Amino acid sequence: MESLDTSRLLFEEKPLYTPSLVEIRDVLASGLKTCFATVNVEVVDCPDLSKAPFHLAGTGLNGSPALIEIGGPPYLLPTVDGTKLYDVVSVAKRALHDDGKAFIAIGAGAGPFPLVDSNCEGMYNLRYTPPGSVVSESHLAMVNAKGEVIVRKIPNTDTRCALLANLLVSEGNPGPVLKVSCKRRTGNKDFIASIRTCLEDRYGERTVGMGGVFLLQSGKAKQHVMSPFSKTPINTEEELNEWLNFFDMPAPLINVGTLVTNECDLDLRLQHFHSFSTHGHGGHYHIDTTPEVVEYEGYFVVGERIVRVDKPVNTHKFGRD
Repeated sequence: MESLDTSRLLFEEKPLYTPSLVEIRDVLASGLKTCFATVNVEVVDCPDLSKAPFHLAGTGLNGSPALIEIGGPPYLLPTVDGTKLYDVVSVAKRALHDDGKAFIAIGAGAGPFPLVDSNCEGMYNLRYTPPGSVVSESHLAMVNAKGEVIVRKIPNTDTRCALLANLLVSEGNPGPVLKVSCKRRTGNKDFIASIRTCLEDRYGERTVGMGGVFLLQSGKAKQHVMSPFSKTPINTEEELNEWLNFFDMPAPLINVGTLVTNECDLDLRLQHFHSFSTHGHGGHYHIDTTPEVVEYEGYFVVGERIVRVDKPVNTHKFGRD
């Protein structure tokens, strides 16, 4: 099945507010103390994220970082629109305004369902080098007929995502990043929501966005993996939760995705992270289920702009947790 012609898709772009990493460091170092027992926030030179334990396709996160949101939950719910199949590389090239740049694309989305003939979660993690080289460490997660989770690599030759995605795209360069380490959750929000609400409290109507990778180092996390596409409409959160498959998945889990502090009048998803691992687990991250022992370590950059691709005309607000 062919992906949509990227040149025909509507792209909307807005600048994001970009406080310095030092300023954000101070905001989070203070604010996260109400969420976790131990908090350490630093500005550091990005480690080589292609190495264990992160296993990214690129080494760094810097170089004109942009956040991209493709499609959205209205293309999945209440009924699926099977025409919504996008090429991540083509979308990223257009969003970067430069066909000649190398880039990385990491984040969360619906997986390339034609590849496995089933609805699936996508963990996007690829590096593109002109004129056409793709190195992909992307994964997908699906459930089989027994309700078991199957996680597999997406080959370099398939750069499609379906329905919806939230991606960080940058040149993948080394440079300064925000390192956020937290242990023992004391608040009621997940790791990303804790970060996001600290930033929202500080910056208000100014939209701040970040993307990157975090590791659930110890403990377990509540995660979901979608079922095959529903043959009947899903109209409520209750029906949605019956359709989703929830699991407690063990560390270490490598999570990629993005967050923004508000919708910026673009009908944005405020946060979206998916995880993969080296031990056969993966899915859509919700929250850790072992707050007393959980440990997180994340590396993030601040997005310079948000690019909204193929925004649904008819929208709704459920299915965005």
